[in-house]
Amino acid sequence: MRCMSAKPDPATLPCSPLDETAGLKYFPRMLGKIRLHAAGKLWEDLHANLGKGSDGACVDFLHVSYEALKERVLQGGTDEEILCWCQDQTRPLNDADKLIWNHYVKTLGWNDHITAILAKRKADGGLGDRDDIQTIAHYIDVDEGRLP
Repeated sequence: MRCMSAKPDPATLPCSPLDETAGLKYFPRMLGKIRLHAAGKLWEDLHANLGKGSDGACVDFLHVSYEALKERVLQGGTDEEILCWCQDQTRPLNDADKLIWNHYVKTLGWNDHITAILAKRKADGGLGDRDDIQTIAHYIDVDEGRLP
């Protein structure tokens, strides 16, 4: 179990899962993780889920493979350019697509298939008594020190 006082160096962290690229939440976090990992700077606790979990859900939503996305990210470019590349590979996202995805990101862990995982992460991280943390995104922002 990691003690709550052992916060990661902010330079090893991607942005919040609630940050957006062109109105799409989580996407900049996934790209940030790819870039930080390639540079050897990603917080070690995040290594195990690269391409899995929310990364996997995001690439599935975009209909691109994680490996193809990773290759494209490492070629360089802005998050917006890479999101355009994703859409060029498959389909453009409309406002309804973004609304559905963003709702998923904002509520993941709240009374769904991830609720038990969220409860375990909170307990393992010393946050088991924090009833205010009801979603994965909120947990991540607290765990990574962006929120108290």
